[in-house]
Amino acid sequence: MDDSKLLKSRIADRIRQAEEGFYITNTDFLDLHQQALAREECRGHSDLRFWFYGGYEDAERRILIIAPKDYGETLQDVLGMEKFLQVIHVETGGSDRKLSHRDYLGSVLGLGIERRMIGDILVDEKGADMIVRPDISTFLEQEYRSVGRTDAKIEVRPIGELAVPERRVQVIRDTLPSLRLDNVVSTAFKLSRSDAVKGIRSGIVSVDHMECTKIDQRIDEGAVIVLRGKGKAVLQEIGGESKKGRIWVEILRYV
Repeated sequence: MDDSKLLKSRIADRIRQAEEGFYITNTDFLDLHQQALAREECRGHSDLRFWFYGGYEDAERRILIIAPKDYGETLQDVLGMEKFLQVIHVETGGSDRKLSHRDYLGSVLGLGIERRMIGDILVDEKGADMIVRPDISTFLEQEYRSVGRTDAKIEVRPIGELAVPERRVQVIRDTLPSLRLDNVVSTAFKLSRSDAVKGIRSGIVSVDHMECTKIDQRIDEGAVIVLRGKGKAVLQEIGGESKKGRIWVEILRYV
């Protein structure tokens, strides 16, 4: 069984548990491609509610929460009933070099933790906040002692104490031949059109948290575009046409 079929089978099991047992279930963390597969599996279950949740608004890796309709109408209703996520707060102030996302992730995977158990990792100058499932937080609190060769101080915190770093924004004003996804990705992330097309077709681009592989999809004002490995951008404003028939746009790129 390939990875996609295995994932959909796991999600189908969670859906069945929620329907037959009449209780809340959830998956491990899902990347953007896996979230697209999960949406397909959730169709047609009108007796259930589904939410993707990663601990904060712009989370890329998110769990799928499945609940019978009687448990509440909103995600906040369900979050008040159960603790789905926690934060592993890591302090590495004594490092002589700047530690990266890869350093933190590698140090956790080195303990035998699978990637699906770890959500987003938010890095700053003093350390990082790592979003995790509660069932591994005690293990990490006891065993996670260093990031590479740098000693680390660990504290388990509730998800409400997650420190989301302030992100700098670059304003890009340009004209596009059309509002197709490939044109927006190319301009927002300063790529050639061929590289933008390659990224979209390979499944590493999402629009409003949904994987999109259609290069000619029209992008509307306010849409959030994520290119995995390059970051996030928002099509902030669509203006009028230039004399040559190109469309004026303003894009916010988070850097």
